[in-house]
Amino acid sequence: MTAPVSPFSIRDFRFLWGARFASTVAQNGMVVVIGWQVYDLARRTMAPKEAAFQLGMVGVCQFLPLAILTLVTGWTADRVDRRRIAQITLTTEAMCALVLGLHAWTGSSSLWVIYLVAATLGVARAFAGPAIGALAPNLVPPAVLPRAIAASSVAWQIGGIGGPALGGYLYAAAPWLPYAVSGVLFLGAGLSIGMIRPLTRTTLDRTANPWRQMVEGLHYVRRNRLVLGAISLDLFAVLLGGATAMLPIYARDILQVGAAGLGHLRGAPAIGATLAAIWFSVRPLQSNVGVKMLVAVATFGTATVVFGLSRWMPLSLFALAVLGAADMLSVYVRQSLIQLYTPNEMRGRVGAVSTLFISGSNELGEAESGLLAALIGAMPAVVLGGIGAIGITLLWSVLFPELPRARTFDPPKSREDVPTEEMVA
Repeated sequence: MTAPVSPFSIRDFRFLWGARFASTVAQNGMVVVIGWQVYDLARRTMAPKEAAFQLGMVGVCQFLPLAILTLVTGWTADRVDRRRIAQITLTTEAMCALVLGLHAWTGSSSLWVIYLVAATLGVARAFAGPAIGALAPNLVPPAVLPRAIAASSVAWQIGGIGGPALGGYLYAAAPWLPYAVSGVLFLGAGLSIGMIRPLTRTTLDRTANPWRQMVEGLHYVRRNRLVLGAISLDLFAVLLGGATAMLPIYARDILQVGAAGLGHLRGAPAIGATLAAIWFSVRPLQSNVGVKMLVAVATFGTATVVFGLSRWMPLSLFALAVLGAADMLSVYVRQSLIQLYTPNEMRGRVGAVSTLFISGSNELGEAESGLLAALIGAMPAVVLGGIGAIGITLLWSVLFPELPRARTFDPPKSREDVPTEEMVA
């Protein structure tokens, strides 16, 4: 039988792709509205710098549950049916959308309600990330996995384009409407996951010490220099270059384009990322993948600086689109390396560590950007963050020589071929 070339020729992957698309539209639609609501509510009684701090606190509320639950969520994804985990978390997110929608409908929205729901969303995503991330390698053969990762990123990025714009326009029509639509999309994503056929269970020893199994994911990442370098590069680069956290400030006070303009600003990075993802789904990288990832992160930092300095909407949108394309290339390389270099029985726990790093760069990046903006202003904070991302890229190319040496996505022939701390020493 001929092996499939396209991941879309595989039935279960199509359901996974549909679920990812629907949930991403819902998540991004909620994120843009939550950010706007928090900043708008805060600005009614606070100065811009104080309101920026409140905006950054949304990231803290979402990150803390993930930081606390990382070991548990990874272990759960390697021990429990990953499809069921995804369905439960998507249902939880639908309930969160319902709560925010009811408060918006009755006009009783408040900062503490939004923070509480943001923390609940953080718990749901902490469990969803490792489980959903580990599904694709179980559904497609290794040779097709890089294309599947790129195709999944297309769903994620198209949702990133449509979600913010949809959320902004629906919010302009009625404050409760984006939450209602997001709730329906979350439920639809859960149904799509349920259509995936039962998977082969992992070989995780059910008689071993659970705590020891939980920390195995941390040990694996620490020992595998290539995986550690790829994950940590994204953590620190995005942590410093978190321009997207400042978009409500740019939309309201700097570019003065309002809620609808905020939707366009949120969608611009996704446009660039979608174009890059489509390209890689058709023409996957074949050589010098590590060097190309480093160049992409440096480009991400440069585009961040340009956006930070811009006061012209078209230039701002262009810089954000370049930023998104560069970030997509980095994500594509990183995820392909992690998935192909990690055995199936470890993917949930390694994925949880990766999710922690990614969320740390996103949610903590929002908090860092908010705090820095409160001290020196939004524009200097964004510019300094972009410069920091460029510096991190140069530093990581020296600290982790395994990154520029990575030529292809070909997985190691055996566990002994994986670059570890001991081999480097």
